[in-house]
Amino acid sequence: MGVGGISPWSLILILLIVVLLFGTKKLRNIGGDLGSAIKNFKQSMKEGEEEAKSGGEAGKLPGDTTEGQVIEAKAEHKDKSES
Repeated sequence: MGVGGISPWSLILILLIVVLLFGTKKLRNIGGDLGSAIKNFKQSMKEGEEEAKSGGEAGKLPGDTTEGQVIEAKAEHKDKSES
């Protein structure tokens, strides 16, 4: 048995069909794009963890003064049939 109950011959057949559909150049480009996306994601996660450890205020916008304030409001819904 192969991966998840799929035989090795089935995996080879699936790989062959994918290569025929997309071509090796496009698959290489997709692989490179996916690899760089994962690399950038890991780098961003690492930077975010470093900011959190150093006490930085990640995600806070400049001039954001809503910390510690309570804002009370009433939401009303107006039906289109009332218009």
